[in-house]
Amino acid sequence: MTAVYYPAIIERGPHGYGVFFPDLPGCVSAGDTLQDAARNAEEALDLHLSGLAEDGIAFPVPGDLDAIPPDPDVIEAARMLVRGEQPGRSVRVQVSIDEGLLARIDRVAPNRSGFLADAARVALAARNA
Repeated sequence: MTAVYYPAIIERGPHGYGVFFPDLPGCVSAGDTLQDAARNAEEALDLHLSGLAEDGIAFPVPGDLDAIPPDPDVIEAARMLVRGEQPGRSVRVQVSIDEGLLARIDRVAPNRSGFLADAARVALAARNA
């Protein structure tokens, strides 16, 4: 995976903070505190980039943080660069898994590999929290 940094704007809201990425429409996050909003932004970015990759959509080139004009409708609390991971190429691996667990996965997941990769991302994010 290759690291990529996207500019993000943290805005004050009535009940906390919201985060949006000017280069990635629809990629948003939030938090009760400024710190929570900043931490949650990285997870939102990773999920957004993974979705783009799964859909075969090219990643937009990150813009320059200093070149983003202020929006008079936004009460900015901070601007920051958020680190994300551009998914690398898929690698075929062989794993062993309980056959009952595999059957349960196959009943709910249209794509076994995607399901296992998503579960690994969730588990890794929980360990880093």
